[in-house]
Amino acid sequence: MSAVELTPAEAARWALRAGLPLESERHAEVAAAANHIHAVVSTLRELDFGETPPATHIVEGQANDASL
Repeated sequence: MSAVELTPAEAARWALRAGLPLESERHAEVAAAANHIHAVVSTLRELDFGETPPATHIVEGQANDASL
């Protein structure tokens, strides 16, 4: 996706291409949701984590295994 926002018609076309046909009244809602997600992901990509180590995930009662 480019910096230009996705239009409702483009959202319908991409959904159909993915095998998810949309009713016409949902095109604008799906386009708005896709544009919001794109904006959030773009913001996250701009963050500089530098020397920040990755977070750990521990589930109580299980051994801490990092071999995922």
